[in-house]
Amino acid sequence: MRWEKPSCASLARPTRRRCCSSCSSYCDDCAPPPPAGTRIWIAAGVTDMRRGFDGLAALVQTQLEADPFSGQIFTFRGRRGDRIKLLWWDGDGLCLFCKRLEQGCFVWPQATSGSVPLTAAQLSMLLEGID
Repeated sequence: MRWEKPSCASLARPTRRRCCSSCSSYCDDCAPPPPAGTRIWIAAGVTDMRRGFDGLAALVQTQLEADPFSGQIFTFRGRRGDRIKLLWWDGDGLCLFCKRLEQGCFVWPQATSGSVPLTAAQLSMLLEGID
């Protein structure tokens, strides 16, 4: 049996494009936005950024005393403040959005426990790094 080497064209990654006019970064697909009226929460304090889907969902249940499968968005920040993770149940499964700033850090409330509500506009400013 003879193995044929695939052509470079078949291995090439699709051209990256801006996912939408309001997106400041490039991505392969644009994630669907959460429905209007979705509640957004910041988990006060710092979170171990090594946590994934299950670890963050457990954190929502134990420390925030909320249901991670409720369709609300839960936002977490790492100790250094340059990384943020958002956990969201979209009806089909958990979505985990991660962002790392190259310079500076995300603005976070001074509270050490509990949660703080955000509006969609405040979340957008938070993700853009606006104070």
